[in-house]
Amino acid sequence: MEVRSLTGGAVDAALDDLARLRIDVFRDWPYLYDGDLDYERRYMASYRDSPGAVLVGAFDGDRLVGAATGTPMEDHADDFAEPFAGRDLTRIFYCAESVLLPGYRGRGLGHAFFDAREAHARTLGRETSAFCAVIRPADHPARPAEYRPLDAFWRKRGYAPLAGAVARFTWKDVGEEAETGKSLQFWTKDL
Repeated sequence: MEVRSLTGGAVDAALDDLARLRIDVFRDWPYLYDGDLDYERRYMASYRDSPGAVLVGAFDGDRLVGAATGTPMEDHADDFAEPFAGRDLTRIFYCAESVLLPGYRGRGLGHAFFDAREAHARTLGRETSAFCAVIRPADHPARPAEYRPLDAFWRKRGYAPLAGAVARFTWKDVGEEAETGKSLQFWTKDL
């Protein structure tokens, strides 16, 4: 198993694999995302095009089995203007996706993903790291009985929910006909 940080043009070679990985992993709880490969390719291209973005890949040989992305928060200014109103976005690094195939979980890769993104953020002079987590009701009918929230993992890494900082997005859930609105809670940590 090898973890590598990719930036700029080096992201290109991993974009299609990352798009498929996001669709596979985000199909599960709590995202329930019914993804589209063309949309994913377009969205992930922003990580190739942003000079401050990073893609941290977990590779089993040549196969991408997990990935985490991050980018300067101002790259998402339109999406996050409301939750971060009054804050200087140029001081914040956004840890976007973390996706890992189930067979590779529990091996420390989640920590490696955060370590690499936080180190990258520091090289950019960022003071805060942030990510957002999907908010789903505890009694949601699709919630698996064995589901363990990641809150304890995030808190152990020093993150805490940022009061009042909630983003809103729409996507199509598995089994639904149309996109519906979702809320995501921001968590932050001083670097």
